[in-house]
Amino acid sequence: MKEQQRLTKTISHLALVGLLALGSAMAVAAGELKDAIKSDYKNRLADLFIDFHQNPELSLAEFKTAAKLAKQLRSHGFAVTESVGGTGLVAIMENGPGPLIMMRADMDGLPVQEKSGLSYASKATQTDPITGITVPVMHACGHDVHITSLIGTAKQMADRADQWSGTLMLIGQPAEERVIGAKAMMQDDLWQRFGKPDYALAFHVSAGMPAGSINVVEGSPFAGADTVDIIVHGVGAHGASPHAGKDPVLLGSQIVVALQTLVSRELPPRQPGVVTVGSFHSGTKHNIISDRAHLQLTVRNTNLQTRDTLLKGIERIAINIGRAAGLPEDKLPEVIVSEESTPPTINNAPLARRLKSVWQSEMGAERVTSYGSQGMGAEDFPFFTTDPEIASVYFSVGGTSMVDLKAARTGGPAIASHHSPLFKIDPEPAVITGVHSTVTALLDLMAK
Repeated sequence: MKEQQRLTKTISHLALVGLLALGSAMAVAAGELKDAIKSDYKNRLADLFIDFHQNPELSLAEFKTAAKLAKQLRSHGFAVTESVGGTGLVAIMENGPGPLIMMRADMDGLPVQEKSGLSYASKATQTDPITGITVPVMHACGHDVHITSLIGTAKQMADRADQWSGTLMLIGQPAEERVIGAKAMMQDDLWQRFGKPDYALAFHVSAGMPAGSINVVEGSPFAGADTVDIIVHGVGAHGASPHAGKDPVLLGSQIVVALQTLVSRELPPRQPGVVTVGSFHSGTKHNIISDRAHLQLTVRNTNLQTRDTLLKGIERIAINIGRAAGLPEDKLPEVIVSEESTPPTINNAPLARRLKSVWQSEMGAERVTSYGSQGMGAEDFPFFTTDPEIASVYFSVGGTSMVDLKAARTGGPAIASHHSPLFKIDPEPAVITGVHSTVTALLDLMAK
């Protein structure tokens, strides 16, 4: 019995020593990884970020951006295929048996004139491939952080090929700002050509979060969005003789007011939804009743049931207000749902919990949070993950220094929102955290 007790104590002691050694090794590995990323940032990623920031390109016209990204990914041993879904690219590194994991970064800028005051502010202009109009262009949403971090991730994963097994797929996605780039890549047989991932990851830098922090939620980090047009057909008449026509301005106004009942009276009180009429155009002159009005809407949701309720409600309200006004059936309002629509982004809960735990362990619990967004911003990432369903996590990386955040909270300059001409990101901590969090997640999911 005593011999057995001594043996048990010896085994327990060895196990404890092993755990301590493992913990120490993990801490050293985590420290080594962060040091390697910092070194890469100073040696090359900082310059790449400035280059991307100063030379943004619009959706569907990211030709130079995609070429630069492809060159960098090839330099780390990835097999790169360009022109996927337009200007998209897919970089593959096969490294033995194991899961296929996708990491996506979006590439496009916005038609915004930069007024950030940064020494490396964009002065670029470009002809919009859709409108044909030449406009100023700016990375006003942080996509320059995303693609720079993707390059940093490629290097760290290539340098650590002995630590993981499987296939890594890095995607440079076009036209996220028009929520059509992911769909275009899928329509170009993305999974049939390159394989369907077991897991899919993406992150977005956030100006509202402290640089160096990570936020991951189990629910819906981004809303679904639909772009809806309502065409109201009226009967033109003189403004002094309204009885002789059917006024589309009045009908459109009734539709605008009635649409507000969808969220307040048809959705459960704790179920979020948004119906915003962003544009209302009709008529040409004071004393002419027009024969047409055009309403432009954005509709937001966090699940497909809410989306169905809102879209069906919009059509029902518009058509039946037309009927109530006495319009003939062939003149009833038209409701058109644009292709620039996307389902909600919904994180896989077990995967979100797993990655949160890994990040807390490797990067510090104080740096990892889980709070939901108060807005209803949308993403087209779900086109990669919804049909067929792929376990995915979309997380946020902080982009603003604590100094600026504290100043804003105490009456100083406000933090500019995404899509603002004043938008700016503290690139060093944002890129380093983007690479560190991504590589940490990948090494856990693809561990040998």
